[in-house]
Amino acid sequence: MVVAVEYIAKEESADVAAGAESARHGVTGILAVQGAFAEHAAMLDRLGAPWKLLRAVEDFDDSIDRVILPGGESTTQGKLLRSTGLFDPIAAHIAAGKPVFGTCAGMILLARRLDNDPNVYFGALDAIVRRNAYGRQLGSFAATADFGSAPGENAVVVAPGEHVPQGVSSDVILKDVPLVFIRGPFVAEVGSAATVETEVNGNVVGLRQGNMLAMAFHPELTDDTRIHELFLSL
Repeated sequence: MVVAVEYIAKEESADVAAGAESARHGVTGILAVQGAFAEHAAMLDRLGAPWKLLRAVEDFDDSIDRVILPGGESTTQGKLLRSTGLFDPIAAHIAAGKPVFGTCAGMILLARRLDNDPNVYFGALDAIVRRNAYGRQLGSFAATADFGSAPGENAVVVAPGEHVPQGVSSDVILKDVPLVFIRGPFVAEVGSAATVETEVNGNVVGLRQGNMLAMAFHPELTDDTRIHELFLSL
């Protein structure tokens, strides 16, 4: 997905900027200290979901009810989370069980522990994650896989081009999801609190834990909106 140049200057969706009643609550805060935050914003605009960028602690207000932690450089993001004051409100949001969505570096920030780095950030995701597991930039690649672990006959299967029904987020299987990996991590160990949602070549690259989604790939870099729809349904 190519993001329009206008997103370089946008700090929030049009409804938030206009003070619309519909955007006083239910706003997605997108961490925007570094990384691929504009691509997430563009995806939410496609879905008509209000959003605002989180650059400083004052941006995290009462309108925020869900958070996206984008891909990028996790060490840099971790330092900037502290220096901007955003770490504590986001940590409190996660601890309260509110929806959070981490992609690539976001998965690293959420992990309980990293197996090749001493840093721990939010430590909320019951998993051990390996940074840069697929190597440097030349280790980037694309794949296709199903996303979801819903068992039984009642699972709702959502094919490419279809939309995730509201209210059934825990019983959804997304078929043939395009996965884009850029210096991606993968999960070295999954704890009992987390559920494996997708694997590629024998490696776990997508997890769910309550209202937390974490994945090693970049759904915001594709034209497929289903994973963002799943997040918005939490």
